[in-house]
Amino acid sequence: MPNGTISMRKLKSILQLKYGAKLPHRKIAVSLSISPSVVSTYAARAAQLGIECWPLPDDWDDVRLAREFLGTRVKCKASRAVPDWGQLHQELKGKGVTIELLWQEYAERHPNNHFSYNHFCRLYREFKPKFSLSMRQLHKAGEKLFVDYAGQTVPIVDPDTGETHKAQIFVAVMGASNYTFAEATWSQKMEDWCMSHKRAFEFMGGVPELVIPDNLKSGVAKACCYEPDLNPTYHQMASHFGVAIMPARVRKPKDKAKAEGGVLLVTRWILACLRREVFYTLAQLNQRISALLVRLNQKVFQKIPGSRASQFEALDRAALKSLPRSPYIFMQIKTVKVHLDYHVEIERNYYSVPYALVKKSLQAHFSEGTVRLYHEGQCVAHHVRLFTPGKQSTDKEHMPAHHRAYMDWDPGKFKQRAQNAGPHVLDWVNQKLASKTHPEQAYRSCAGLLSLVKTYNNERLNAACERGLKTGASTFKSIKAILKNNLDQQPTELQLDLLEQLTTHANLRQPHEFH
Repeated sequence: MPNGTISMRKLKSILQLKYGAKLPHRKIAVSLSISPSVVSTYAARAAQLGIECWPLPDDWDDVRLAREFLGTRVKCKASRAVPDWGQLHQELKGKGVTIELLWQEYAERHPNNHFSYNHFCRLYREFKPKFSLSMRQLHKAGEKLFVDYAGQTVPIVDPDTGETHKAQIFVAVMGASNYTFAEATWSQKMEDWCMSHKRAFEFMGGVPELVIPDNLKSGVAKACCYEPDLNPTYHQMASHFGVAIMPARVRKPKDKAKAEGGVLLVTRWILACLRREVFYTLAQLNQRISALLVRLNQKVFQKIPGSRASQFEALDRAALKSLPRSPYIFMQIKTVKVHLDYHVEIERNYYSVPYALVKKSLQAHFSEGTVRLYHEGQCVAHHVRLFTPGKQSTDKEHMPAHHRAYMDWDPGKFKQRAQNAGPHVLDWVNQKLASKTHPEQAYRSCAGLLSLVKTYNNERLNAACERGLKTGASTFKSIKAILKNNLDQQPTELQLDLLEQLTTHANLRQPHEFH
């Protein structure tokens, strides 16, 4: 449709739907069966004439409308001051900065030749698509840090064996300034993942409000569009730094477009430069990455003023939160179950907890030096970390009373208790310990004998042991039978004399008489 050829009815309908109903240009165009560009043309003319309202003022009759709209080619006057849209786009990233505030400042600078607010917004919306897709989102200063791993790896050669190990490349990008951090790690496992975050925060000199990761297993235990389940170790790291984690939605790459763009830049401007170099240590590789990272961050933008480094200083630096005073120590967290022996297993080592928690699920927090075990938020056990597989750390306070008593058993303690009971009790214990290949095999017998003191006294137990040792009835059952039948209270010599008299009686035949 040529410019200036629509009917008066459609012109009034455009103005009514635009300023009365507040409809967007596309909906107005569909409603009136005209092109959206035609709607924009006449809306721009209305802005020039200062009649952005509905109903129209009384002095705007059909004759004046036809003269001003239908008989005039609509064109922005060259005398209007045009803002620096690139600079404006950057200023919008500042905290609390709105497009209305920027328009007010622009109007104050150009009081006689500025665009109206609505036309100002339209021109800015037309300018935004000129940016690449990764820059369409508007990110506030200090708000978001996007993190991801590059798909490309870098080989590190063992100088002794010639074996090659592929180093992973961690990338972090600030949303507002595109300031970029990168480093190499041995893996994408939990410890490397968390410690890379720590070094990224230190590189930035502060902590953002949000971290936007992908759904990597080290960060997100279970991906979900609405409530992703963060790995507890990753969550603990975020809590230490006071940063919130907001994982990108699954199969929504635009949620982490900054990270995708950062990975692409690191791949092109750092990894591509290293393709012919050979590295023998991780530290050597990170030293080269660090040098190339400075060049990447100082590279001047093509479409907006400054560089990543200058924009970071202007926007993000002051908006970041301070690093925590206490240093971050990697603390791995996992859920463990208490075994019947009131121990939990952590990486093939065993640690005790109070026996009342048998079969309960606990949360284990373990670092390089310590292991802490929590039940319902309360720390119930604390151990020094073990690293030799199969070892166990047992706190006696965690054991039931009878188990603690068993743990206290050793030959020295048995002998001391036996000596207190009497010399014959000590002889019995010494013989029992010496009769076994391993002293531990006699512990139960010794403990059983000494427990008889609770029912009988030391004197009777000592006498029973004397009788048992002299008569050969020295088992625990024999000693117990002697006490039960009060044989310990009869003189041993008298019993032997009676036994001899009985065996030599005249009515009894002697052994040699049977041959």
